[in-house]
Amino acid sequence: MSIARARVGTHVRRGLVVWGERTRFGLTPNMPFHPGLPPQYTLRLYDSRGKRACGIGSWCELGIRHSWAQMPDLAIGATFGLLSEVKFTVDMDQSFDTNWLLFAFPAVLKTQHAFDPMLLIAILVAFSTSAVILSWAFIPGGLAWKNGLNKRGAVPIPGPRGLPFFGSLFGLSYGLPHRSLARMASRRAATQLMAFSLGSTRAVVASDPRIAHEILTSPHFANRPLKQSVKSLMFGRAIGFAPDGAYWQLLRRIASAHLFRPKHIAAHEARRQVDCGFMIEAMETEQFLNGAVVLRKHLQNAALNNIMGTVFGKRYDMSASSDEVDELRDIVKEGFELLGAFNCSDYLPWLSYVYDPFRIDVRCSALVPRVRKFVMKIIEDHRERQSGNLSHGSDFVDVLLSLSSGEELSEDDTIAILWEMIFRGTDTVALLTEWTMAELVLNPNAQTKLQSELDLVLGVGDKSVNDADVARLPYLQAVVKETLRVHPPGPLLSWARLSTSDVHLSNGMVVPAGTTTMVNMWAITHDPNVWKDPLAFRPERFLDGAGSDDGSINFDVRGVDLRLAPFGAGRRSCPGKNLGLATVGLWVAELVRRFNWVPHESHPVDLTELLKLSCEMKKPLCAVAVPRGGRH
Repeated sequence: MSIARARVGTHVRRGLVVWGERTRFGLTPNMPFHPGLPPQYTLRLYDSRGKRACGIGSWCELGIRHSWAQMPDLAIGATFGLLSEVKFTVDMDQSFDTNWLLFAFPAVLKTQHAFDPMLLIAILVAFSTSAVILSWAFIPGGLAWKNGLNKRGAVPIPGPRGLPFFGSLFGLSYGLPHRSLARMASRRAATQLMAFSLGSTRAVVASDPRIAHEILTSPHFANRPLKQSVKSLMFGRAIGFAPDGAYWQLLRRIASAHLFRPKHIAAHEARRQVDCGFMIEAMETEQFLNGAVVLRKHLQNAALNNIMGTVFGKRYDMSASSDEVDELRDIVKEGFELLGAFNCSDYLPWLSYVYDPFRIDVRCSALVPRVRKFVMKIIEDHRERQSGNLSHGSDFVDVLLSLSSGEELSEDDTIAILWEMIFRGTDTVALLTEWTMAELVLNPNAQTKLQSELDLVLGVGDKSVNDADVARLPYLQAVVKETLRVHPPGPLLSWARLSTSDVHLSNGMVVPAGTTTMVNMWAITHDPNVWKDPLAFRPERFLDGAGSDDGSINFDVRGVDLRLAPFGAGRRSCPGKNLGLATVGLWVAELVRRFNWVPHESHPVDLTELLKLSCEMKKPLCAVAVPRGGRH
């Protein structure tokens, strides 16, 4: 017999409503609804429109003038063959008292399905959902900030609630997160610190240089949260992501003492010049063949070759195709995509079981063996020819293999460190140079000023620019600094920090332990309260006597002044910033000294941003390179 479904206590059409609960109805011969209930009656079913029904669109009489003894199915627990919501009435010729509820309610509690597991689960889910939504409505920052976590300090941390369960995840997963966060903070007057939720992840973002300095230089923000792709690609043991402690301090000391110290950078100057020379030749060839140059591919090839030479001691002919070069390009490209992809599962862990649009886990699992094979081949080559003597020109593989007892690294740690170096040294240098050249194409006056400075300091000959020359070119340095201000490669400083304890800030706010903490460097460098005319590209703001109080030629972008600290600050700042700045300065000087760069009519310069691992131009720069007189 089918299960009947009816609304409990439905409206009385005529006569007496039979009290019911989903599938059970409370007619019982032992508890009559009225003392005057006749022994003979007719039970009919009515739909919501008042028509008789025994199914959908039809009607029937379940009992016609039968006594209680003749209809045992009408006792408590009876089921009827109904397929739609109906109204039950007892048709009778006489009127009677309708105080039926006092008798009907006990029948509901006594039915065997009153505690149906599915019913209880539905009630529990409905109650929990209502409680979550009610809590969400009163929690600034979203559900990840429940239990008053944003009110631990004298001043509460303001922030958007976002959506229940998801927080601000959807608002940041599309478009440009640094711009979205800047707008959100500005609307809520929360530029000092803003709380928000990314799924179940609690996060704050600072858009104020003073608070940013406190965060970046505090030892309580010395760790980084680990994304799934970071863990899968072995970066959890590399310099950028290893947890603060003896192991991380050892890695940092090794890198600072060997790879990134000034003497080592100077020792590799000639090789950077060679890489730059090959890059310019490739650009000249493309200009001759196509009438314009797409700069990014040449810059990326040169940056990759530069870091491979510095770290691995091995350079490639990027203009030629070979299995090794193709494999290197492919694994670097795949690694960039995986590390730069916005993976919702990082903030909603349960989602990885049902939704993985970028196939992060599968692709990481396929990439790691290829990386291991590529890096191990280079390590084995070094072991075969290792002499044991280090010089300023030694590459980083030699340094790692020569570590003394007690400092020796495991094979997996060595691979992770070397693998990370490729990414830390390739992407930023190439993209920063591209942004700089794009601004010079759009600002011909700045390009002309820079060329005049180059000609004055270096002369008109074909002498290559070196690091000492770059130090004597203040306008070149100002151009690079202004590019870093307008287009910081890591607008959110690439990777966030993680608070290891409750941190009390000078503004009275408290960041709870375990909070993902970001610094919106883009918002700071575009704040009119920090920089005059922040949207304009004006290198002169960094020159003494230029009529601007924004900065000076001595303005340090390496983390001293948080008005402009694109490489971060404190213990977790980028260790390769000096090498990166030296390379970008040399390349920009050579490109501007040898060519006049003008817009291409069919491919105008488009400064639209695209945030991946770093912030890059959505449309690669295409420009016409016109050789300057007297140079080849």
